[in-house]
Amino acid sequence: MTAGAASSPGRARVLVVSPTYCEAENVEKFLTRVCTALPDADVLVVDDASPDGTAELAEECGRRLGRVSVLRRGAKEGLGAAYRAGFTYGLARGFEILVEMDADLSHDPAMLPALVAAIEGGADLAIGSRYVNGGSTPNWPFVRRVISRVGCRYAALALHIPVRDATSGFRAFRAEALRSAGYEHTMANGYGFQIELAYRLVQLGARVVEVPIVFTDRVRGVSKMSLRIAVEAMLLVTRWGVSDLVHGRRWRRGPAPDR
Repeated sequence: MTAGAASSPGRARVLVVSPTYCEAENVEKFLTRVCTALPDADVLVVDDASPDGTAELAEECGRRLGRVSVLRRGAKEGLGAAYRAGFTYGLARGFEILVEMDADLSHDPAMLPALVAAIEGGADLAIGSRYVNGGSTPNWPFVRRVISRVGCRYAALALHIPVRDATSGFRAFRAEALRSAGYEHTMANGYGFQIELAYRLVQLGARVVEVPIVFTDRVRGVSKMSLRIAVEAMLLVTRWGVSDLVHGRRWRRGPAPDR
């Protein structure tokens, strides 16, 4: 069964979107766990021409598990570009809730029902948050933990968004909120994409919920995070914050996120 199959009566149609690049070591386990956690959801793997056969493995898993599709892209173009493509795919097919998550198992698929439930309960954006009560980053080195927290705090202060974990890539969106935020016009391609979407939604007065998660480092494969990606995010945050000040913008802020 491919993406777009009918869900159980009365339940929102959910699409889990996961960009991949060289995740052959993780993709089968990832897809199995996602399908177990959300058996009524569909999954879309957006693969950026992985040379290690990730797309082929995902397609093979899809034939076995059902409800899994693969969107092949011609080259590695970045996280933001992959999510924009995945969201366009999902919205065109009528999915009502779209979920972002990494395929490296740093995001626990067991938390998917909680994120989906938050959207079904009225949120426009549900963020899997490391930095609210109950969230954590076990085994992270002290320096990495400080850099991550400072980056999130800087984004919240510079953009006046009441979100503690604006860089989290584990989140769920109401379809109407994504459309309203103009996701297809976002600029960032790295982890700044997560900040940018949260920023746009808060500007619109969206209801944001932060759900505590435990974020664990990948066990297999190589992290895609780099200094260039982190710098891109901070430069964009600074640009947006300065632009708000220069133009005297007073955005309509949403309520503080539920935690």
